Amino acid sequence: MKNKTSLSALLAVLFGFFIMGFCDVVGMATSYVKNDFGLSETLAGFIPSAVFFWFLLLSVPTAIVMNKIGRKRTVLVSMVITIVGMMLPFISYNLVSCMVAFAFLGIGNTILQVSLNPLLTNVVKGDALTSSLTGGQVIKAISSFCGPFIAAFALSFFGSWEYLFPIFAVITLISTLWLLVSPIQEEKPDSASSFGATFGLLKDKTILLLFLGIVFVVGTDVGMNTIAPKLLIERCGMAVDAAGFGSSVYFACRTVGAFVGTALLAKYSPVKFFRINILIAILGMLALFFVNDLMLIYTMIGLVGFVCSSIFSVIYSMALQSRPDKANEISGLMITGVFGGAIVPPLMGYATDLVGSQNGSVAVILVCILYLTYCSFGIKVKNN
Repeated sequence: MKNKTSLSALLAVLFGFFIMGFCDVVGMATSYVKNDFGLSETLAGFIPSAVFFWFLLLSVPTAIVMNKIGRKRTVLVSMVITIVGMMLPFISYNLVSCMVAFAFLGIGNTILQVSLNPLLTNVVKGDALTSSLTGGQVIKAISSFCGPFIAAFALSFFGSWEYLFPIFAVITLISTLWLLVSPIQEEKPDSASSFGATFGLLKDKTILLLFLGIVFVVGTDVGMNTIAPKLLIERCGMAVDAAGFGSSVYFACRTVGAFVGTALLAKYSPVKFFRINILIAILGMLALFFVNDLMLIYTMIGLVGFVCSSIFSVIYSMALQSRPDKANEISGLMITGVFGGAIVPPLMGYATDLVGSQNGSVAVILVCILYLTYCSFGIKVKNN
């Protein structure tokens, strides 16, 4: 009976990673909202910011609150917030309701990302933890991959893409109820976190370098998710609903890359893996300045997704290894870096309006990847 309960709890927690992937739908949704309300590229660039800005504000406070109310309750709170947000555009579809919905999605996702990984440690122990964490990231990638297909289903079956939101709400409700009835025993934290203890770690040059690495790798991820359909619309003349599959190509390759990366990282140095993959990403981004053929665009988008799929995990683990005595604080700090997804898209939109094409966005993402290249060669971690 204990094994059955543990398996049920494990599956309930892992299903939460599928909900975590919902935040990535904002890349594809940006094209729909821009088209529906006639937004400029600059204004449309702020749509992903509505999701990812909250990682800057709420990650550390969430970690502090989680120490008081527990991990499972914190995860449940995140899911309730997500459900409320996903119902708003369905009730009234306008620009304001969409922005509020994305804000709720960002708030819920911030709380979820801070609390779900620690909750997994309460149902999985020992050597199985690493594989379970990796499995969770793969589930998240699958969720991100499914987003455009769910939107296309909503468009063809219900006649409007925004029915995606109540579909997400129902899936989140199922996850909430499943976790609610799954018994999970949590240990009490050894010590309380604080703002000072967390942000004080940035005085460590290694931690600062890696924190900025998280900012730029998430910026790259959200940027690629956002630009994929726009490149297809601009250069191939595709309709918005068809161009959304560009994001699916990106996330499909990310999912495959996560599987391959898991196997390679078990055998090879994470730092060397980081360096080789980021150099390949540079080549992919440079090619995107020039390619106009549909298949070549898909190939370069997929290539960048494939080689960048495991970089977040590598940077995150390197940060933990550099200061294992401050694991809780470092975890909160690294998740705060996810706000990079709020910074990069507005810069992409401004750059695109400035130069008159999506090459402006490509240039912004290339800058992010160049920093990651600097990070990969500038970091020094023992045993790598």
